[in-house]
Amino acid sequence: ERRHQCPTCGKGFKKKSHVRNHVLTHTGERPFACADCAKAFGSHANLLRHRLTHTGERPYECELCHKRFTQSSTLRQHLFVHTRRSPYACAECGVRFHRPYRLLMHRYHHTGEYPYKCDRCGRSFLLRRLLDVHQLTH
Repeated sequence: ERRHQCPTCGKGFKKKSHVRNHVLTHTGERPFACADCAKAFGSHANLLRHRLTHTGERPYECELCHKRFTQSSTLRQHLFVHTRRSPYACAECGVRFHRPYRLLMHRYHHTGEYPYKCDRCGRSFLLRRLLDVHQLTH
């Protein structure tokens, strides 16, 4: 049950702490800074994931080819290389994807233009919410 709701968009969460983290996506606030390079993040989890770029640690290993990854999600994506479950193909170049949104993201590489454009600076974004967050910087 998702009893905690974001006051801005109404999205529901199981834990109050998750709402607090989510609210930062609306404000653009990034209170978690890396001590090594000062890059800032909206969540502690994203900061911890980033820290792996400094340590070189790759804790997630593919059991089939022993390639290592910094994130479990990247390992999951990689596993499709071995299973060949990639039903979504780019009509332009033939590259295949296992998720339709990955194909959508890839298609914009051919055009160089994303669908959501900032009317102030011309920068474009794949997702509307990313444009919304960007516009808070103007």
